[in-house]
Amino acid sequence: MGTFIARRLMTLVVQVILAGTVVFLMLRLVPGDPARGILGETASEEQVAAMRQNLGIDRPIYEQYGDWIASAARLDLGTSIISGRSVIGDIGDRIMNSMELIVLSIVLSVIIAVPLGTIAAIRANRATDYLLSTLAMIGLSVPGFVVGTLLLLVFALKWRILPQSVYVSWSDDPVSHLKLIILPTLTLALGNSAVILRMMRSSMLEVVRQDYVRTARAKGLSEFRVIRGHTLRNAINPVVSIIGLEASTLLGGMVIVEQIFNWPGLSSLLISGVLSRDYPVVQGVVLIIAVLTIVINVLVDITYGLLDPRIRMQ
Repeated sequence: MGTFIARRLMTLVVQVILAGTVVFLMLRLVPGDPARGILGETASEEQVAAMRQNLGIDRPIYEQYGDWIASAARLDLGTSIISGRSVIGDIGDRIMNSMELIVLSIVLSVIIAVPLGTIAAIRANRATDYLLSTLAMIGLSVPGFVVGTLLLLVFALKWRILPQSVYVSWSDDPVSHLKLIILPTLTLALGNSAVILRMMRSSMLEVVRQDYVRTARAKGLSEFRVIRGHTLRNAINPVVSIIGLEASTLLGGMVIVEQIFNWPGLSSLLISGVLSRDYPVVQGVVLIIAVLTIVINVLVDITYGLLDPRIRMQ
């Protein structure tokens, strides 16, 4: 197992370096002059030249790349043009907010989807299966911004059960923070639950048809013991992959939810950086999202190995 984890960690390092290279080249291959874009068309050539020097894009690209990689390795992602703060400081203020939403929504999705997907598979082609499959299709079909808006209108504006979207940090008021996080978490979890439920149902249906499951039933084992000991563990691997994929998607895909609920996360920081042409912020946020995505995928691979010894041998 140690060798398996070491190989995955080596792969992580290589992928992080490649991600940093792609992020570096991405903004430099965009047509136009970043300095001119920041200052506007009315800026003088002297002002543009000064901004280019400030951004460090007046030097040869190989020098820029070397400095970028070295600085990124030290977690120095530059200074925000708008706020004047370090980019890593701005990201540090937002990243835990995003991770909080992602972790809670994924946990809630698993709690909802894995049992319901198992029930749908056990009751395949019956009324329960049709009902759960229909609910999953509705969850897949309705966009997240529609779900979020409806939840906000019903629970915050009409019934006033939960507060409106005025962000309060955990350190300032834990109770208000917990109330605020319910609706965005539920919005993200409903869509994720639909995906995980369908994958869980499909995976369970494939496993329950295997010979060893029929043998376990022929031995007289109860249905609960068959599911717990023979089918669930073998069916969960594809679901783990989907969970990792959904978590990676959420990292860069929470823009609308963060806007609806006024949640200060990485996605909203990225959008504000794009709109204000704050290139250091855009570059830094994209790099952090890419690195977190790689880390999540590596963790999924390691989890695969823990669940299925056959994978560790590959």
